Amino acid sequence: MLKIATVQFEHRADDKPYNLGRVAHFADAAAAAGARLVVCPEMCLTGYWHVRRRSVDELHALAEPADGPSVNAVRALAERHGIGVGAGFLEAADGRLFNSYAVCLPDGTVHVHRKLHAFEHEAISSGDGYTVFDTPWGVRMAVLICWDNNLVENVRACALAGATVLIAPHQTGGTASRSPHGMRPIPMALWENRHADPAAIEREFRGPNGREWLMRWLPARAHDNGMFLVFSNGVGRDDDEVRTGNAMVLDPYGRILAETWAATDEMVVAEMDLGLVPMSTGRRWLAGRRPELYGILTQSSGTERDPRTARFSTEPVDS
Repeated sequence: MLKIATVQFEHRADDKPYNLGRVAHFADAAAAAGARLVVCPEMCLTGYWHVRRRSVDELHALAEPADGPSVNAVRALAERHGIGVGAGFLEAADGRLFNSYAVCLPDGTVHVHRKLHAFEHEAISSGDGYTVFDTPWGVRMAVLICWDNNLVENVRACALAGATVLIAPHQTGGTASRSPHGMRPIPMALWENRHADPAAIEREFRGPNGREWLMRWLPARAHDNGMFLVFSNGVGRDDDEVRTGNAMVLDPYGRILAETWAATDEMVVAEMDLGLVPMSTGRRWLAGRRPELYGILTQSSGTERDPRTARFSTEPVDS
């Protein structure tokens, strides 16, 4: 059994000390709960959606290298508590910027994933590799950031690389989708009035712009690949949108082990029975693959787009 914690919290744009304080708070809480790993949201150390409004110079001023002060502070938390701590940040490397996620292990090891499908700003580059690694707990893990998880090939690739736990940090829910049946924004007034009327905002978090949207695809990623999935998310105000939280842990059958729809900073903890993986439906399906049939998956269809234009396109996608 492996106990893991996942977090939702409302970050503050550009306020690294505050955001690091929230990560430290949840690292303390996770350690006290006996968790081996705590997963925090995408870009939670720097803030997320506001970056699209920043100049290139401002982004470079906000960004840090993977061995910079912010990640080093998270690594220190991991070493002090003897647990793994994951947190997202804006990375500067070789003159480029990346939406990155650092998983800091208690032995001082740091694994950094760069979002494969970055769309937040024209100056933020997409990564070009999967991040799959062994842990001190005898389980192989992978990281995919937000939109990375929407492309089924990415999750399957991580499973084929041996990962049985997928760390999936997000900033999602309540966003303006171009699809006629996609998400819609949540009125900011409902979030601002959450203390007086918590039921109204929780209905939104559980509805089609939050949990119901996640349930269309998130369990499939876990089930079809026989993986535990640890979903972390922002909650509350993120520039001009409301993130819907819904932090949760799913097992290899796509079943929810623990979740929250609270309209506040929150953490949930789940016990992972790793013995479920070998006989899970997804793992048996993986064993029946016929790779000789799948060459089309590595061929361009001629319709691929840059992640930014794909994410914000108002035009139908060619079939």
